[in-house]
Amino acid sequence: MPELPEVEALAAYLRDRAVGHRVQRLEVSAISALKTYDPPPSAVAGKEIVGAGRHGKFLDVSFSSGQPGEGDIHLVVHLSRAGWLHYRDSFPGAAPLKPGKGPIAVRVRLDDGSGFDLTEAGTQKRLAAYLVTDPALVPGVAKLGPDPLSADEATFASAVKSRRGQIKGVLKDQAVLAGIGNAYSDEILHAAKLSPFAMSDRLTDAQMTTLYETTQTVLNDAVSRSVGQKAAELKGEKRSGMKVHARTGLPCPVCGDTVREVSFADSSLQYCPTCQTGGKPLADRRLSRLVR
Repeated sequence: MPELPEVEALAAYLRDRAVGHRVQRLEVSAISALKTYDPPPSAVAGKEIVGAGRHGKFLDVSFSSGQPGEGDIHLVVHLSRAGWLHYRDSFPGAAPLKPGKGPIAVRVRLDDGSGFDLTEAGTQKRLAAYLVTDPALVPGVAKLGPDPLSADEATFASAVKSRRGQIKGVLKDQAVLAGIGNAYSDEILHAAKLSPFAMSDRLTDAQMTTLYETTQTVLNDAVSRSVGQKAAELKGEKRSGMKVHARTGLPCPVCGDTVREVSFADSSLQYCPTCQTGGKPLADRRLSRLVR
């Protein structure tokens, strides 16, 4: 799933390529992907793309007519697990997309013949797009906690302490902190030398400071590596920067111990026993016993 660094990079890419162009038309192929009906897709035709940003993992593309009294319209998108953005220098034809055909959910055609597709692979269609006059009208955006890259340490600590639970789950909770998912929570906890099962309300002040600082470092480093990359290269860039996530069985690049995994019903986490748990393997929930 694209997380904060990848969505920030996609927004930066659109700011570079799409801002300043006017929309020829917005086409919706996957009807279930568009979660709103007012304003309609036709409302953005002729409007200029004036910005691209993010709210946590939500991408936000803003359109303006430039006319006094007319507010901006925002295309807010959550890419979910299998969604992505593909920028096209040109499209193979002018015919509108056929509903329900192929992986393309939404297409935005621009005045110079270029544009971008929002696609989703697989059969579980969870990509969600919203056309709204205010991003806060999107339920998921309205519930977001503070952004970890703009929060100061006190705000960060207050957010983490607001929910009692295993720190891995707390970091992934979008109502606590916006934009951190399964991959970067693994990386942050590895860098902070914290067990993913550590309880959020039992962290010492020193541990909280380390967690804040490593969150800043891991996410800022990932953003720095990602921004400037082409959209098609971002997934590979994300994988190349991981030290423990998705590296089960490989040596930890810090200490050389074997990276371990704990699996759940629909997800898994990776960690280094030496760096994070005092050398002790954590209980794998699939087995309900210690991995030995």
